[in-house]
Parts: sequence; C-alpha cells; structure tokens
Amino acid sequence: MNKNHAAVCTSPEWAAHLHEDVLPIAVARADLGRELLEIGPGPGAATEWLRTRVDRLVAVEIEAEAAALLAERYAGTNVEIHHGNGGALEFGDDSFDSAASFTMLHHVPTAALQNRLLAEVLRVLRPGGVLVGSDSLASHTLHEFHEGDVYNPVEPAAFLVRLQTLGYVDITLGVGDRLTFSAHKPVAKETDA
Repeated sequence: MNKNHAAVCTSPEWAAHLHEDVLPIAVARADLGRELLEIGPGPGAATEWLRTRVDRLVAVEIEAEAAALLAERYAGTNVEIHHGNGGALEFGDDSFDSAASFTMLHHVPTAALQNRLLAEVLRVLRPGGVLVGSDSLASHTLHEFHEGDVYNPVEPAAFLVRLQTLGYVDITLGVGDRLTFSAHKPVAKETDA
C-alpha cells in the first residue's frame, strides 16, 4: 500500500463513502445469507458495515500487518480474520453463502491472478451463493494515485465475459463512477432418475 492509500483508505471519510455510497448499492439485490467471506478487507472499512448484515464474516487479508490489526480490532465479534491469499483459499468447497470484494481487485497484478481469485471464490461459495463487490474504473487520476503500487483496473465488458467463463451465472454489472457487480454460483441441477 502506498502513502496515498494509507492516508485515504484508513480515513473516516473513506469509510463513510463506502457505507453510504458504495455498499448499499452493491448489495441491494443480494441475499448475503448467514456466512460471508470478504476478500481483501484492507483496513476494514467495508468489514464494519458488512458484519452487521450476517451472522459470521470471515475476512482474508494478504498483508500480514493489516490482518493483525483487523484481528485485534474484531476480537470477540462475529468477524474472523485470516492472513492469506484470496487466490489460494484454505476453506472447503461450498463453505459460504456469499462473498464480497470492495475496491481491491485492481490491486491484483494480472488478469490471470484476478481470475484465479474469482475461481477460488466460486469454489467456496455454496450453490446459489453470491459474490458482490465494487471496484474503481480506470482513470488517469487513479493511475497517478497508485504510483508505486499495483494498479490493474478491471474493464467492465471483459469482466462480464471473465465471470461467465469461470462459471458464474445471474451476473449484474453496474457502471457509473465505479463498477459494481454481483454474480452467483449455479444451483446444482437435479438429474432425472
């Protein structure tokens, strides 16, 4: 995380922006169920909002220091923090009702690694489970903001195809000042006897 992120992403203003402008829109049509997996919580701004909407929230954070701070912050709550990589999740198949990723996909260095992460999320979702999230759209300003940091923005039309190719169904993308998305794991079809 570069100095810009440290200043912005930990600010009360950023948390308020997520809570008021991003999260309600991103999860408006989604049933999060009881157990949610959050990928890349960073300083936990989305975590705070999400945890009030589920019985159990498991957050996977790749940066050890951020994971340790979150573990301390959420000790004794309905939030479990795991230090790990979203592209290699330690959970079994069909473990979660829902998953969330807010403003972090552009920090994954390549489309192939983003796809690996999305495939892992699909694997751990229960049939009918939903992935919800948002991410920044490409811009010169954000490119400059990410100087010295990973900046690999998701292109919406290609993202739709990528999600379909990975096996997600019932995909909804919203493109405005940011990308919002929801995508579901297929429900297992009954076979004829």
